[in-house]
Amino acid sequence: MPELDDAELGRVRKQLTAPQLQGQLDLSAGLVEQVLRGAGSDWDRRTHRLAVLADAATPALAQVWRRQRPRDADPLVLGVWVELSQARAEGGTADARGLVDRCHRAADLRPEDPTPWIALLGTLRLLRRPAAEVFPVCREIGARDPWNRTAHLEMLGYLSPAECGSHAQALDFVDAVRANAPAGSAVTGLELALLLDRYRATVDAGGVSALGARRRWARADAESALERALTWIRPGTLRHAEALADLNLLAYALVQASRSAEAAAVFELLGPVVTAWPWLLDGDPIEQFAHWRDQTGATA
Repeated sequence: MPELDDAELGRVRKQLTAPQLQGQLDLSAGLVEQVLRGAGSDWDRRTHRLAVLADAATPALAQVWRRQRPRDADPLVLGVWVELSQARAEGGTADARGLVDRCHRAADLRPEDPTPWIALLGTLRLLRRPAAEVFPVCREIGARDPWNRTAHLEMLGYLSPAECGSHAQALDFVDAVRANAPAGSAVTGLELALLLDRYRATVDAGGVSALGARRRWARADAESALERALTWIRPGTLRHAEALADLNLLAYALVQASRSAEAAAVFELLGPVVTAWPWLLDGDPIEQFAHWRDQTGATA
């Protein structure tokens, strides 16, 4: 359920994943417009909806919407996001100059909106552009939505040793965010995301390192992070659009750390909402989620 608990978004996503004939593309474009406008200036919700729609939409849909609304920023941003999603899924590249130009045009059309800048950040990350180009874009996002979850995850990926940074840079970034972000903000899960990235890297390395990967969860830094994350299960603590995605990260980390009782409490909060990441690390996400939920004794 990539839409998580956003039922309106889920209905539109279902429409987009059905076979799309020409007439249906016009209808689908109208539904996309409606669901994005429904988020208003809730940038957190708007970013989440854009990301989910981009994974479900096609370039043809984005083109139809752009023809319908040639002076609107939203079709431009969605089109960029669709191309980025496909390029990442296929391990390819995109039309760099075209994407950058469309991001700037969208930003000019809607200056208060951070999502064109987030799309530009994703583009620069895909192209492995230098920090001198990336950091000014981060400042533009921060001026509009200082604790945007997607933008922070993009930067975490960019600063990773697998891309343009190092373990030290990624850690410094997460430490700075944790020290300054308000409690319960949309970036609350960034520290856990870093730990999961490191765990994934250890698993992917194979050999002896992979065999001992689960021992990472017994380290002092991991235990401290999990203790901080366990505060999320207090009612009303997490309210951002992708709170259930962060709770999936927490449930996975807790079962890897053999903390079954605490994991059960998180599974109870999640209900049936499964995210692909990080469960796909060990196989089919739904099967893994159900297996560990049953192992902890949580209610299905």
